[in-house]
Amino acid sequence: MGDYLIRAAAVSDIRHIAEMEEAIFYPPWSEESVSAEITDNKLARYVVAEAGGEIVGYAGVWLILDEGHITNIAVRPGFRRKGIARDLISALILASENEGVEKFTLEVRASNEEAISLYKEMNFEICGVRKNYYDDNGEDAVIMWRVQTGDEK
Repeated sequence: MGDYLIRAAAVSDIRHIAEMEEAIFYPPWSEESVSAEITDNKLARYVVAEAGGEIVGYAGVWLILDEGHITNIAVRPGFRRKGIARDLISALILASENEGVEKFTLEVRASNEEAISLYKEMNFEICGVRKNYYDDNGEDAVIMWRVQTGDEK
């Protein structure tokens, strides 16, 4: 890890996560949605990356039986390409595996080649496409899965 800390998201992080949502995603999750995820959703787990007292990234997963559905991964533009996204995902996977999750899925924009490459490096495989998934431009989503092997346990 670099000069940042990966930790579980706290109620005090909600506003910062919502601001990142607004800056990075369209359509973004509202602050109310982020709050519900962190405070009320018993299936959700969120982690943040903190650098110099500032939230610079976050990621979330829903735990559904033995599956983890990674919901969002975001890193502020000035902090990208420093391994933060990889560390956020690794933290989610480790915490989820400790709760019995054995496989993970996510959707990613078909045009987001950098993210797709990272996920492939982390043993995710492309397994399908959701046509016209994104509301802003009708872009397809690539569906990726990561299945834990016996060697990883």
